Amino acid sequence: MNTNQNYDTIVIGGGPAGSTAATLIAQQGYRVLLLERDAEPTFKIGESLIPATYWTFKRLGMLEKLRNSNFPQKFSVQFFTRTGKATNPFYFFETNPHESAITWQVLRSEFDQMLLDNATEKGVEVRRGVSVRKVLFEGDKAIGIAAQNGKNNNFETIHGTVIVDSTGQRSLIGRQLDLNTVEPNLKKASLFTHYEGGHRDEGLDEGATLILHTEEKDSWFWSIPLPYNRTSIGVVGGLDYLLQNRREPDGKLNTQKIFNEELEKCQPLKQRLEGAKQLFSMQTTKDFSYRASRIAGENWVLIGDAFGFLDPVYSTGLFLALKSGEMAADAIVDAFQKDDFSEQKLGSFGQTFIEGMEAFRKLVYAFYTKEFSFARFLSEYPQHLGGIVDILSGDVYRRDVTHIFPDMSKTCYFPPEVPLEHSSH
Repeated sequence: MNTNQNYDTIVIGGGPAGSTAATLIAQQGYRVLLLERDAEPTFKIGESLIPATYWTFKRLGMLEKLRNSNFPQKFSVQFFTRTGKATNPFYFFETNPHESAITWQVLRSEFDQMLLDNATEKGVEVRRGVSVRKVLFEGDKAIGIAAQNGKNNNFETIHGTVIVDSTGQRSLIGRQLDLNTVEPNLKKASLFTHYEGGHRDEGLDEGATLILHTEEKDSWFWSIPLPYNRTSIGVVGGLDYLLQNRREPDGKLNTQKIFNEELEKCQPLKQRLEGAKQLFSMQTTKDFSYRASRIAGENWVLIGDAFGFLDPVYSTGLFLALKSGEMAADAIVDAFQKDDFSEQKLGSFGQTFIEGMEAFRKLVYAFYTKEFSFARFLSEYPQHLGGIVDILSGDVYRRDVTHIFPDMSKTCYFPPEVPLEHSSH
């Protein structure tokens, strides 16, 4: 057991949040170790970027790499009503003439690896195939991690001044300290796969994310064009509706059958998939929306899905992962400069981060309100088009988008905002 390793920052998890935080801290000259459980790049869901990710990519030095990649460019998102009618696409450049209005649809195995390679180039020590079993504490203070190496199964203890948890929905510290709360009104499940072939629109619309309601609005589909003539297709619905009430007589779930039944209720998508080939068996996730009650503590920080996850409808997951990684990195660098690793210092970005998340959360609640329709809302309040496109673009930290919600709340229920808690010390 090797216990004499010591780092300024240990980042647990090599997804977009972790690689972003690690890169930005290492760029300031600190010694950063990033540990990723998977030995090889793997399939992951969450494949659509939104325009505001541009600014984080700029700081990471990733823009040129993305431009040279084979990822389809994304200019818009388009919604289909339950009758199958396509609404006007929301083009991001309508409110933003800057090149940041164009973004990408990414194959996660390749995208995550690009970010990790970039981290290595910028001085991060990246180790793959290392599974962190727990974060070590002295009292409330995080002091290191206990990890198991996949190659030889040896356990090792590694010490670090700041521990960054970016373990995604495993949420290592969140579970260790029992911080996670599920959003009670957003208990959803999702079934998804990739198809090869299938119809795409032309020109600007070829790379668009499509959000399609089923006939009764009990569920909705995403369609995200990817490289290699692939399309990511998934259906999302209430946990009870999609899974619990659909068990076979023997109690098993036939997820392929459920998916096919929902696809029958979504003709525009069914037509697009005629002749397309499903590439792998149906995958399932459930209980999407949750959040930790704290974002930091003494010498530790939560970022990305380890802190919280919001419904996938607006593709905010990757943006919030990158943004939390960036904000946390700035807070951590500041903590080193002032030699202050308190919860207050390391979590200083928390309130700002939550406010952006809150704008997305409200728009999610609007989407799930059966009586609500964006088209109707905008015909009544055309002045709010810019605000909605700003949120769909992710401009929640650069512009004030909250002015649309008072009018929206006339037809939608918005749950109260939940403030961050702090340790009782």
